[in-house]
Amino acid sequence: MTFLYAIILLGVIIFVHELGHFLFAKLMRVRVLKFSLGFGPKLIGKKYGDTEYLISSIPFGGYVKMLGETREDELREDEKPYAYNNQPVWKRFIIVLAGPLFNIIFAAIIFFFIFLKGLPVLMPEIGNIMPESPAERAGLREGDKIVEINGINIYQWHEMTRIIHGSPERLLDFTIERANDTFKMTMVPEKKIVKDFFGEEKEIGLIGIMPSGSTFIKQDSVIEAFVNSITRTLEISVLTVVAIVKLIQRVLPMDTIGGPILIVQMAGEQASQGLLNLFVFMAIINVNLGILNLLPIPILDGGHILFLGIEAIRGKPLNEKVIAICQRIGLAFILILMFFVLYNDIMRLITGKTFP
Repeated sequence: MTFLYAIILLGVIIFVHELGHFLFAKLMRVRVLKFSLGFGPKLIGKKYGDTEYLISSIPFGGYVKMLGETREDELREDEKPYAYNNQPVWKRFIIVLAGPLFNIIFAAIIFFFIFLKGLPVLMPEIGNIMPESPAERAGLREGDKIVEINGINIYQWHEMTRIIHGSPERLLDFTIERANDTFKMTMVPEKKIVKDFFGEEKEIGLIGIMPSGSTFIKQDSVIEAFVNSITRTLEISVLTVVAIVKLIQRVLPMDTIGGPILIVQMAGEQASQGLLNLFVFMAIINVNLGILNLLPIPILDGGHILFLGIEAIRGKPLNEKVIAICQRIGLAFILILMFFVLYNDIMRLITGKTFP
């Protein structure tokens, strides 16, 4: 079942990506010859109109083949108006951009329906209290609920931690609910140096409490779900870009990179925890794929966008030989990267090391 979940997840992500290219090619009146889920030999296919729709044997990818993608293609006069390379730069730019953009938009749509349906969120209810901590010294007890900090209403655990983490060594006024009683107290979060997601040190405030684990289902209104879905998608997009930069800077170790085997494992794990987790994972992978495809590496969509930008500035396309050389370099880079992530995946399987 794990492999099946992974194939479904990857199939949906690839379909959405290629659908973006396909629909905007059609919209720009470019003739699409093939729409394939997967690479390699054809498993099944059917031709409708000008387009052959395929499912191919290698599931980790897909492609849309358009008429006249290379300038060596021999075209009849009546075909030239529908050829990709005969379109103005702005049309080709939109067609190329549509693939990654569809992935990112699809992620936002997934998040929209997730927020609309409702997510379990932690209540600001206290579980364990650390010895000798500000919380213990102030007299907090297990089961207490923090309902207000500095006049700001608190409904979720993360709302509370955001204020506390951002207030090291600053006096905070808390409103506490205990049984049927409500009272106020003050605490000064201790300044601690911790490592963030990227392994970099930062200062935060801590009062020494753990959540009780109690949750409630928070359902957003349509407007709230729309705003939160856009916000969450942008947050993941920024996090993806920052992670790429940190990898280049060697702040993040290269063994944190995962490939198809890791995706298969994680898809199965998320599915075992419920469809909600699987959909959240699908949204995150969609954003990752969309951002990664925009990197200015030849053979990726970002590389094509780079070439189109150069063509727009020069007023004429780059030499086909130059493009071909760049694409071979890009392909070599992608193959080396694929080998590296597969190596990481296999080493995780052998050593039993989990993903960070």
